[in-house]
Amino acid sequence: MNIYLIGSLRNLQVPVVASKLRDAGHGVFDDWYAAGPTADDSWQAYEQGNGYTLAEALTGHAARHTFELDRKHILRSDAVVLLMPAGKSGHLELGFAVGSGKLGYVLFDKEPERWDVMYCFADDVFTSIEDLLVELAR
Repeated sequence: MNIYLIGSLRNLQVPVVASKLRDAGHGVFDDWYAAGPTADDSWQAYEQGNGYTLAEALTGHAARHTFELDRKHILRSDAVVLLMPAGKSGHLELGFAVGSGKLGYVLFDKEPERWDVMYCFADDVFTSIEDLLVELAR
């Protein structure tokens, strides 16, 4: 199964989870993680330094290339896994993937303190990689 691993650039567990998914025989796209933990902040500072608003910066080449790269790999995936904790863009990616007909899973690092019924949009939620791997093997 081809899996797009969604997560935060600041989440140190991304490469760990990606490795476990690969060890289970899955193809995993997590190349976005190579940009490093301050990529979004650096992009924002650069664009603001040029006098651009968010709306203007989103039309720029850097934003469009990054967006299209991620979109392409979400669309070519069979499933996505949102690795928590993650922020707004991760949740947008999960929603886009599920809305595009992909299987969508959420992997929490522990039982969340604050629950949200909107995780019903996902096909399932997990608090252990082992349980997720069992589901993906079906």
